[in-house]
Amino acid sequence: MADWETAAAEILPLLKHDILLLIGDLGAGKTTFTQSLLRLLESEDAVSSPTYSIVNEYRTPRGTVFHFDLYRLKTVAEAYDFGIEEYLDNGYLSIIEWPQIYREELQGIPVHELTIENTGNRRKLIFK
Repeated sequence: MADWETAAAEILPLLKHDILLLIGDLGAGKTTFTQSLLRLLESEDAVSSPTYSIVNEYRTPRGTVFHFDLYRLKTVAEAYDFGIEEYLDNGYLSIIEWPQIYREELQGIPVHELTIENTGNRRKLIFK
């Protein structure tokens, strides 16, 4: 699915938990999906990949959205070092790209997962 606005509009009403994990290869569209979702949430902030900052914060009328990119983390201790728990406890929504390093820490916590598979000219989205 290439129409990110449509995908975000379909997924937004399904979000019942405050953590959304984004799974997909480099260039799959994780940040592009996040940009579309934040536009729907009426954020006026410029949305960019948090690859180097690890976490970006966006304001929306519903509350603060934290956008994480854990790709560069080597250990779960690094997530604790930058205070990931405090972010997760204080946002309206936390979107986590490359969540694998922190996945075990989320056991027992209700989360959503969006997998984006690049199938050539199209994207396949799987939402749980």
